[in-house]
Amino acid sequence: MRIIINGAGGKMGHMLADMAGSESVAALVDVAFATGEGKYHALDDFNGDADIVIDFSHHTATQAVTSYCVRRNLPVLIASTGQTDDETAIIRESSGKIPVFISPNMSVGVALVADIAERVAKLFGDCDVEMIEAHHNQKLDVPSGTALMLAKRVQSAREGSTLNVGRHENGKRPANEIGIHSLRYGSEVGTHEVIFSNGLETITIRHDAKNRALFAKGALSAAKWLIGKKPGLYGMADYIAGE
Repeated sequence: MRIIINGAGGKMGHMLADMAGSESVAALVDVAFATGEGKYHALDDFNGDADIVIDFSHHTATQAVTSYCVRRNLPVLIASTGQTDDETAIIRESSGKIPVFISPNMSVGVALVADIAERVAKLFGDCDVEMIEAHHNQKLDVPSGTALMLAKRVQSAREGSTLNVGRHENGKRPANEIGIHSLRYGSEVGTHEVIFSNGLETITIRHDAKNRALFAKGALSAAKWLIGKKPGLYGMADYIAGE
């Protein structure tokens, strides 16, 4: 597997390159790089052989990344978060031409938590649902993309449910509301907790990320799985299901 890493100058890009090894990295791309010696300022600066693009840059690169991959008929794994509605539409349009894998969290463990949380939401009946997510104090988006993904999986199993991010008003909680609470402190890598309670019993599902390297490992595994797939939109749920 030969990988083009977009966003190679960032922390996750560095980790991914180190974990993949020089023999598997076709090109390192980042807007902070000058083109030369295996590094490129933009994707369009590289036209060599590759099997896939892994994007750990920023959601604003969506147009450039997908256009490049469609032009070169390369599958793409998008690991950035915070896509706007327009950027999401671009991703969906591109998935009609190439395989596109997108996930706000590349952890296999988080994918399993999402699967379990959806099952609990379906089977546990009328219960209260609260979600707590914690990250380092430099994280920009609130709530995290992972928290939103988990919330939407739970919401899909609870007809008529609503999301309330950072509930702060006085009064009883509305029926069928899913609360999401974001904590930001220190160098916390990432913790996500989903709490279900019906007053008689409580189920808590929690995932703790200990090292960001787990996201690079998940991205490499998912990228290998994606190569050879038909055009379409894929995610971690598809990966863990083996579909």
